[in-house]
This record gives sequence, C-alpha cells and structure tokens, in this order.
Amino acid sequence: MALVKQAAAETNLGLGHLERSAASAIIQAASEVAEGAFQEEFIVDAYQGGAGTSTNMNVNEVIANRAIELLGGEKGDYSLVHPLNHVNMSQSTNDVYPTALRIAAIRLLSRLSQACATLQNALQLKEAEFAGVLKIGRTEMQDAVPITLGQEFSAWAEAIARDRWRLYKVEERLRQVNLGGTAVGTGINAERKYIFSIIERLRSLTGLGLARNENMIDGTQNADVFVEVSGLIKACASSLIKISADLRLLSSGPRTGLGEIRLPDLQAGSSIMPGKVNPVVPELITQVAYQVIAQDLAITLAAQGGQLELNAFLPLIAANLLPAMDSLAKAMVILAERCILGITADKQRCQEHVHNSMGIITAISPSIGYDLASEIAKKALQNGKSARDVIIEAGIFSGDELDEILRPEFLTRPGVVKLKP
Repeated sequence: MALVKQAAAETNLGLGHLERSAASAIIQAASEVAEGAFQEEFIVDAYQGGAGTSTNMNVNEVIANRAIELLGGEKGDYSLVHPLNHVNMSQSTNDVYPTALRIAAIRLLSRLSQACATLQNALQLKEAEFAGVLKIGRTEMQDAVPITLGQEFSAWAEAIARDRWRLYKVEERLRQVNLGGTAVGTGINAERKYIFSIIERLRSLTGLGLARNENMIDGTQNADVFVEVSGLIKACASSLIKISADLRLLSSGPRTGLGEIRLPDLQAGSSIMPGKVNPVVPELITQVAYQVIAQDLAITLAAQGGQLELNAFLPLIAANLLPAMDSLAKAMVILAERCILGITADKQRCQEHVHNSMGIITAISPSIGYDLASEIAKKALQNGKSARDVIIEAGIFSGDELDEILRPEFLTRPGVVKLKP
C-alpha cells in the first residue's frame, strides 16, 4: 500500500497537483514504510468493515505524520501534509486496497513458485536415485504389480510441476489493477492524465508487469481472481496431502508397517515410547495444507459476498490469501530440505515385498496364461509361501530367470514384454 501511495505522490507531483516539498516528504515517508519502518504504528486489525478503509487511513496517517516530521513540523499538524488531501489525493480505498493486494499476491506467488521448484527438484533427485529399486505397487491399498520406487517419486514430482505451472500462469490475471478507478471504477476525482500515468509509476516502483484494467468497474467490484489464485493454491495443498500420506504409509513401521523407505529422524522418541520416530514433517505439511483448504473457503465466501459496485469483504480475502501463500511456500521448502532429500530406501524390504506379493504372478501371466497364474496365486496363499518360491518349485521359471524378469528396466518399461513359454 505504501508503494501505491508513493506512486500516487510522484504522479501528482509530475502533474503539478502537489507542491514539491510536500510531495518529496510523502515519497520518502512512503518509501520508508514500504521498507518495513513504523510497523508498530499500523494498529488496525486485519478483519474490518469498510472494504479496507481502516487500513487505507492507517497508512495515510502514518505517511502523513512521518512526512510532517521530515518537513520539521509536529505530528498532527495537517496544514503541512494532510492524510486525505495530500497522501490520498486522486485515490480511494476501493482502488488502492485491491491494487495493493494484487501486488502482495504476485510477490508471494513468486516465492510459492520457487518453493514448488525446490520441492520438484528434490523429488526428481530421489527419482533418479531410486530408479533401480523395484518394489510392489499398490492399488486400493492392496498388492498390485511391480513398480520402481523412483517411478513413485516421479509421479509426485509431476504433480508438483503442474502446480508450479498453474501458479506461474495465474499471475497474468493478478497484473490487471484498477488503480485510478477511485470509488467505483469510473475515475471520479482523478484527472485523466493521472489515471494513465499512475500505473507506469507503480510498474517502475514494483518491478512488476502491472497493467491498467480495461474495465476498472469490473476490477473494483469483482474479486474472482483471488478465488482463482486460492483455488490453485488449494490444488497444490491437495497434492501435498497426497504425497505426505504416501510418505507416511511407505515409511510406516519400522517392524510392523510397510517400511520401504526411511524418513530422516527429526524427532526421535515419543513422550512415552522410547525409540519411536514419528513422521513429523509429513504431518506438519498435512496440517498446513488443511489450513490452506479452510482459507480457500473463506476467500470463496468473501468474493461472492460483494454487492453491486464494491466488495466489502476484501480484508477477509487478504487475511486468508496472503498467509496461505506464505505458509504453503515455507512448508514446501521444509518438506524438500528436511524430509525428501534425506529419504533412504530399504531395498531388502522392497525386494521381500515383491517376492511375497502376487504382483510377480501378474507379470508372468501373459506368458503362462491366466488360469495357471491363478493356480499359482492360490497355492501360494494356501501354503503361506512366496509367489517366487511357488513359481520356482513348479518349474515354470528358475530363480535366475525370475531375477532377469524382475529387473526394473525390464519389468517396468512401457509395452508388453513377451516371456518364454
């Protein structure tokens, strides 16, 4: 918001609407606020009526009083710099607040996209590392057919890559701002030259590719773009929940669970059970993602709650959208750096599961026929033997031949591989 005020002061100075001394003081004060100064002076709550008027006035007053100090006056002497007449010149809360929210969202979107890249890269590193680790795949929580651990990581990486692309593309909609539209988008109390100049100043100050909304009435009353952004963040949160759940399942145990991977020991020992290591990072990620999904509902309700020329509930959108973007970006970096990169595979456990599963029977069924494959599966279950042992005992394949069939590069490549009769 301070950058918006700075851009407005620079534009009004250029148009001759502000005296140079007052304008220079406003510009410096706004710049200081934008860099994080006077945080203790921003006292209004995020939740407020008036579509953000309380926040806008808080910013106007802080900048005005700091400008007064810079001019050598005393705080509150608004004859030098007035919060409304000078700092808020040619503006309304209704074009300042949504414009500032879009800028904040774009900046956080950049961080979120980078966090996606960090997580995607970590997953792809593990995809390569575990390319040769054959394990049993599972569908509907039941043994299915062989797959490599690397392929499981590749699917997670692809999901995050899609999230990254979606977030990258949605920035285009956030760049359209309604600054200059003032109260309802018509530009009342703002000079035409100001309306066309202010965006250029703001673009220069932010370094963002901002553009004037072609229909500023639309930009003033409709908040659907924030619902779109939130929806894509929710999609990313859903991916993270799925990945975290899979990590918890695959690392369950260590003795009585799947135990095919080991997560880094970050919290060794529970409060009562010595030696127990909980999957705390996937649990953290899941909770952050649940919170993001809840925030998406609040954003959706707020966006649909606007009436006619203005949405009074933009503060609720800001109070949920920005923290959701911030927390999800942090969570993904934690998942990548504190969990994914430290994962190791229990190759022996993976091999045991493959040999004991019915999945290898499925792999050879095209060669021996479905009926014989079914008999082998039934015999293995009845006798409590591994499918591998039953196949070898039946003389269908030798151990060496099965090992050749079960090589990851042989078994998991696309297409049907014809086995010997």
